[in-house]
Amino acid sequence: MNNSRTATASGTSGAALEIEIASLIEHTLLAPAAVSAQIRQLCEEADRYGFAAVCIYPVHVPLAVEQLHNKRVQVCTVIGFPSGATTAKVKLYEAQDAVENGANELDVVINLGWLKMGETNRLHDEMAAIVELTGQPVKAILEMALLTAAEKRLAAEVCLDAGVAYLKTSTGWQGGATVEDVKLLRQIGGDRIGIKAAGGIRTPEQAQALIEAGASRLGTSRGPEILKLQAADE
Repeated sequence: MNNSRTATASGTSGAALEIEIASLIEHTLLAPAAVSAQIRQLCEEADRYGFAAVCIYPVHVPLAVEQLHNKRVQVCTVIGFPSGATTAKVKLYEAQDAVENGANELDVVINLGWLKMGETNRLHDEMAAIVELTGQPVKAILEMALLTAAEKRLAAEVCLDAGVAYLKTSTGWQGGATVEDVKLLRQIGGDRIGIKAAGGIRTPEQAQALIEAGASRLGTSRGPEILKLQAADE
């Protein structure tokens, strides 16, 4: 089942691409008290609607991998979530453990304190180590709502240099995705990088605006509801 309408996404090349919203959604469940039945439902919905991935805590990765065996849906998990303030060794161990359990995408919260103190070499080395040692696509969560304009640009450039596959706007715990932030990240990254917008995405209109701004993934717990609202408008 895939009842999503297409939305127009404008890339940096200026070419318009027709993209189904469903194919960009990472169906997300990051509630601390989530139970196995909810993870099974999340995976079933992701498969049924043709979502890109599920995004869950590391403890749920083995169950999601089992539920999505031989499916196209990717299993994404979060590392250092939601603060990014664990040590580099702990983040690396958490990332390696997640990959060993079957995760094939990693959303890693950057160390915001290091960024604000100007310790960009430590930030770079932490992210680069995770990229290199896991061998899986890493999305750097920048938590844009807590950064100045200069810090947003610096964080993006450091993470790009570290080899991440995506820049992600936020955890959703400190504010949501904005069109302006997605445009900025797309401007900085060009066509070298994916952009994941996450936090507060609840309607088809929000989803389409973020895609048009340059988002190539949408992190939301409201994927099915967004598609139902979209279908009701047709």
